[in-house]
Amino acid sequence: MTSDTPSPPGPAAHGSSAHDSSAQVSGPRRPGLAAALAAGTVVLDGGMSNQLESAGHDLSDELWSARLLAERPEAVTGAHLAYFGAGADVAITSSYQATFEGFAKRGIDREEAARLLALSVELAREAARQARSGGVRRPLWVAASVGPYGAMLADGSEYRGRYGLTVDELERFHRPRLEVLAAAGPDVLALETVPDAEEAEALLRAVRGLGVPAWLSYSVAGGRTRAGQPLEEAFALAAEADEVIAVGVNCCAPEDVEGAVTTAARVTGKPVVVYPNSGEAWDAGARAWSGRSTFAPSRSSPGGTRAPG
Repeated sequence: MTSDTPSPPGPAAHGSSAHDSSAQVSGPRRPGLAAALAAGTVVLDGGMSNQLESAGHDLSDELWSARLLAERPEAVTGAHLAYFGAGADVAITSSYQATFEGFAKRGIDREEAARLLALSVELAREAARQARSGGVRRPLWVAASVGPYGAMLADGSEYRGRYGLTVDELERFHRPRLEVLAAAGPDVLALETVPDAEEAEALLRAVRGLGVPAWLSYSVAGGRTRAGQPLEEAFALAAEADEVIAVGVNCCAPEDVEGAVTTAARVTGKPVVVYPNSGEAWDAGARAWSGRSTFAPSRSSPGGTRAPG
């Protein structure tokens, strides 16, 4: 467990309100997640990268927090534990940028990459066990993070989409990683920071038959996806997807949240999940956030903000 004070837990998922939105995940009793979402707000953790950096870890390479799965797994558990201690109900795993292709660039073979992907779920589970041993009595859940194709490229294209790949090609990219994460037993698959409705279509295909629920969260700008599609069309893809138990937005400007989740709830009839960043823009060259914060706590839902990683 780290001694640093974590950032505030991230926003929560709400079962009926498009304004009061954040996400949640449950332990082995997966039906409990959907029920909790229907009943009220569930609080997400804060940014994994934020907490790890505050503890002194360098996340400047292409694997971001996923590098610590191989090098410092205890640091990942400590970050999850800190957020549980701060009031988070949901730990989102450090697998956002963890892919077979990304690990291969570092000389890690597929067998070891699969082990590290599964480990991301196990570390969050271990943090939940430690939190319970430390006196936490509320339900705690684990969401397995699944970042977009652009996160593997690590060139900023996760905030643009339009990779020049077909939906079929994107599905083939995502499915193997999803299979490994699902087999590790998370409570939900967090399909997050999705910039493009075409990639969302691929992800929704890829989660079919895995036996684990998912939430779908776009990265948006104004009333459109980062790739420029109207949000009404983008969220409509999830309306009839039985696997999807919540829809929403993340890693977007705080001022884009309310309109987006209102549309998400209206189009899909599902609970909403929201975890914006604080308003800065990602500089892929510098691998750092730039600009000024536009986050105003007075207009936020319970919790805080969460950056991917």
